[in-house]
Amino acid sequence: MTTHIIRTEGAKLTVYLEGPEWEGAPSATLGDFSCETPEAGREVLRRAIEHIRDAGGDRVIGPMSGDTWHSYRVVSESDGSAAFLMEPTHKPHEAELFRAAGFSVISKYFSARVALAQTAQASPAASEAFEIEAWDGRNPEALFRQVYALSVEAFSRNAFYKPISESDFLAMYMPVVPMLKRELIFFARRPDGSLAGFLFGIPNYAEGPNPSAAILKTYASLERGAGRHLASHFHKSALQLGFETAIHALIHDDNQSAERSVAEGATVFRRYELLGLRLDG
Repeated sequence: MTTHIIRTEGAKLTVYLEGPEWEGAPSATLGDFSCETPEAGREVLRRAIEHIRDAGGDRVIGPMSGDTWHSYRVVSESDGSAAFLMEPTHKPHEAELFRAAGFSVISKYFSARVALAQTAQASPAASEAFEIEAWDGRNPEALFRQVYALSVEAFSRNAFYKPISESDFLAMYMPVVPMLKRELIFFARRPDGSLAGFLFGIPNYAEGPNPSAAILKTYASLERGAGRHLASHFHKSALQLGFETAIHALIHDDNQSAERSVAEGATVFRRYELLGLRLDG
């Protein structure tokens, strides 16, 4: 991926010229953004946009470190609580700097929390289309190879999707293996043994070595209802492990899982935005 790091006094960001498609056209993305002052932020954004324009680009997405497999989104609203593990974090003025540079919202997301004593009580009706099984804790590389294969299929229709190689995917996720808790990772399997869905949960180690919250980080399914069953098993297992709260992390506002999170009584504590700029407009 072609990248260009721009540093000014008090600010930096990375320009990724080969980002995902937006509105059917290729885009560049701006990621790894930080600034000490609004003035420094405005200047580094100006230089980045100029670099993209000089390279022939006419669509810019940010904040996004190249694609949706990596860090993206900016915090737009918060209750002030501490960031959870692997959550994007930005200073309050950074979203305003993007807007001042001409960016507008192109996608919205949220994170919510729910008491496990509340949500772990419900159980969806059994399905003949699949069964849920917990990860056995063995061969983590095989685990992530399965997660990669299903993710590519399940997420390929999502907005801003861009393919990633299996080797790059493994390089991202294998370092987190020491933090995994097998009781928070589940598969949905069809009667023939093929994978119908997965759920990847992890303790919120941002709280310290003995966190009270478990994060429902990512799940995907190819069978109707599998996501609900996976979430139910995650909530019940997290409660049995002694966790008090589940964090439903980084959900797209229009995703079916957003409706499910609301139905389970979760309370939104953070909102995020992805921003876009058309240079031909």
